Amino acid sequence: MNRFADKTVLVTGGSSGIGLATAQAYVAEGARVIITGRDAAALDAARTTLGASAMAIQNDAGSMAAARDLAQALVAQGIRLDAVFLNAGVAKFAPFTAVDEALWDQSFDINVKGPYFQIQALLPVLNAGASIVINGSINARLGMPSSSVYAASKAAVISLARTLSAELLPVGVRVNVVSPGPVETPLYGKLGMDQATLEATAAQIQSQVPLGRFGKPAEIAATVLHLSAAESAFIVGTEIITDGGMSQL
Repeated sequence: MNRFADKTVLVTGGSSGIGLATAQAYVAEGARVIITGRDAAALDAARTTLGASAMAIQNDAGSMAAARDLAQALVAQGIRLDAVFLNAGVAKFAPFTAVDEALWDQSFDINVKGPYFQIQALLPVLNAGASIVINGSINARLGMPSSSVYAASKAAVISLARTLSAELLPVGVRVNVVSPGPVETPLYGKLGMDQATLEATAAQIQSQVPLGRFGKPAEIAATVLHLSAAESAFIVGTEIITDGGMSQL
């Protein structure tokens, strides 16, 4: 298939995991892809992996100023977007009694404020018919201990898909959410756990997935591409859950 020939797409947090897998899927279907991230070395490596049709811009997903800077960089280069995958996020877990203001602020800055103001800043460079997909999480639907702040931030972006769709439909822009369950990504290595605790936690989570395994980044990417393509033009303000049945069965 070549659903994104002559299309330009933006993937935030595109240097690894679900973001990189989605960028690769877009490239495979003919898109010009722009990826963002904070780690310059990781961005360079990802851009090399993606090839000549990719462009990388270092950017802080939790900063309003960086959101404006990204949009201005696209305007300066005459770039207009047909699809946006707002994937950049942070997952910080702590018991309720251990949560402090810094954890709260970081989670909501990157997971909620960042996408909200990035969409606002990008409006002038979105083509009519553009699709925005936000990366949510099934944690918004589960009462998982130690996930209160993360789950609340993801519940917020699920709500944004509905309210922003209502506001942006008149200008021809759709907003939807993909909410993954546990996925094999580097994110699980960034939770601050030692290896033994990490392995035990992963095994415990996997036991709750009816399919008996973690998802693959490419499986989430396939859903993002579907929501970005013309074939899904009748899907608006919706959350698609991709969790191996974890939240449903």
